[in-house]
Amino acid sequence: FAFLFVAAYRLPGGVAATLGAIQPLITAALAVRLLHERLRITVVVSGVLGVGGVALVVLRPGATLDTVGILAGLAGAASMALGTVLVKRWGRPASAATFTAWQLIAGGSALLVLVPVVEGMPTHLTGRNLAGFGWFAISTAAAYLLWFRGVAALAVARVSLLGLLSPLVATIAGWTLLDQGFASAQLVGATLVLIAITLGQRPDPGPSAAFGHDAAPDRRRSRGTWHRRRRQRCR
Repeated sequence: FAFLFVAAYRLPGGVAATLGAIQPLITAALAVRLLHERLRITVVVSGVLGVGGVALVVLRPGATLDTVGILAGLAGAASMALGTVLVKRWGRPASAATFTAWQLIAGGSALLVLVPVVEGMPTHLTGRNLAGFGWFAISTAAAYLLWFRGVAALAVARVSLLGLLSPLVATIAGWTLLDQGFASAQLVGATLVLIAITLGQRPDPGPSAAFGHDAAPDRRRSRGTWHRRRRQRCR
């Protein structure tokens, strides 16, 4: 969260969102290394399409770049990707609600230690500020509770692709609620995002569609298993 907010403050929102869209590709690479999942071609294609689609939706001409902001955006995406993969690898030590609560409390406590050193404690908070903090707390808790349930049920590469919906939903909300413009390029980008998410959720067509995997041994093992089960039923 700290990295994401640094990126949001130092970069235009479109640039920050595009950097965050790289997360599915990082997640897929980490899943291969830490979870021994196959790197499916569809996931790679979906990740690339997603980055391009988000860029078309949120990037604006003349967007300025900032080195610290870019590094923070990439670090935030990598941190989220690694956390998602590690949750899948280590599992949850408690129920989803308890795990989510302690995860957010631990992260918030770590940031509270850094606040006096990096920025100093706030001296004045209005009722509007407190209401904003309350909304962030409730919405973040609900989102993470659903996120961890999704991580437990699906492959992490597929779950991470769903994060591409965030900038798309924000753009549509701005268009419908704030009367913001929605250009043809954004419509193309939104279409690419939806295609990327749909493609990434398709079931694995088979081992031959993954990188570095030979389908023949699996087919031989499957036939051998079928014959053994048949002989056992006959006995």
